[in-house]
Amino acid sequence: MILAESLLHGYKFDGINTVYYMAPFATMILGIPAMLLEGSGVVEWIRTCPSLFSSLVIILGSGVLAFCLNFSIFYVIHSTTAVTFNVAGNLKVAGAVTCSWLIFRNPISAMNAVGCAVTLIGCTFYGYIRHILSQTPGTPRTPRMPRTPRGMTELIPLVNEELDDKV
Repeated sequence: MILAESLLHGYKFDGINTVYYMAPFATMILGIPAMLLEGSGVVEWIRTCPSLFSSLVIILGSGVLAFCLNFSIFYVIHSTTAVTFNVAGNLKVAGAVTCSWLIFRNPISAMNAVGCAVTLIGCTFYGYIRHILSQTPGTPRTPRMPRTPRGMTELIPLVNEELDDKV
């Protein structure tokens, strides 16, 4: 999430470019473990499936859904921040547990109830602080990542500054 936020806010990427640059690296990182851990099972599944076309539709369909999921994640991070995205994810889990208890009467332990309560209080507090910060004049709506220097000439003023100027 931090890499995605630095690409979206620091380098001014949009969701499509972020998916374009991150997907090959994710494929390289996950390709070998996927082949080692799941390769034989996938080959067996394709071999026993009655039609190769249906297997390919399922695999390509899941790839399209994964692309849509990644694009929507990067769009949300671009619109807010990575921290807000993670807080919303925690709120979603606590809300799912609470709804499961309310609607389906699934039993939850006291520790789960305390965890959901702490999560709801923390998310509410985070939203309140973000709201207060957004009302403060001069505070940017979303934090921006510092720009990476593009050459050695941009680093020269930082290196040649005297210590007396900083005190």
